[in-house]
Amino acid sequence: MSSVLLTAALAVAAYYAWKGLTQTGGRPEPGTPGASALARAQELRTPLVRAATAVGIPTQAARLADQYEAGARGEQHVAALLAELEADGWHFLWDRRLPSGSTNIDGLAISPGGHVYVLDPKKMSARHPVTVQRGRLLHGDRDVTERLDGLMRGARAVQSLLSVHPVPVAVIDGPLPGGRDYRASGARIVASADVCDALRRMDAARLPRQRPANFTDIAARLLPPYTGR
Repeated sequence: MSSVLLTAALAVAAYYAWKGLTQTGGRPEPGTPGASALARAQELRTPLVRAATAVGIPTQAARLADQYEAGARGEQHVAALLAELEADGWHFLWDRRLPSGSTNIDGLAISPGGHVYVLDPKKMSARHPVTVQRGRLLHGDRDVTERLDGLMRGARAVQSLLSVHPVPVAVIDGPLPGGRDYRASGARIVASADVCDALRRMDAARLPRQRPANFTDIAARLLPPYTGR
């Protein structure tokens, strides 16, 4: 394809990609699972990037957007699983902004017993097994324990902000055997398929804590939605 034809194809594809984007909706709803990841994917998929994708030209931005979208799907999947706990009196806040810096926590769970859990759903490729060995999180032969750093920072921020002792929980949406409670780098590691039972087990092992009746509202005010701010 000549450079003139390629430029014309990109221009046409860019126009229809832009037109489709403006017609199919705006940014994700703030405070919903995966909202910030989806918003970041939208930012990366500029009209030019969409045009390049339409004519089969790979770009780094499109690859990163795919990763963000996969992460958002993982968060949405975990949130759908956790909806089972809402009937038991659990409350969930999703995609919340931390008070300092430009970071967020994916989810906050508040149990009927008054305990707080910081949730970090992680989408892991099924091409390699996920294991916990000697307190380290492994994906195949690769040590990915550093992927828990953001979760631990978020838990510390929640502890300071709400004056609670939250439990950091990494929810692995991938090939991790369920039915067990793993620990790595100070975090609890659970399989997504086992997340409801795992949270119930954790909560049952702790003494109930009295919280204000409006504690969830307080947490929502101090931790506003990350996206759309």
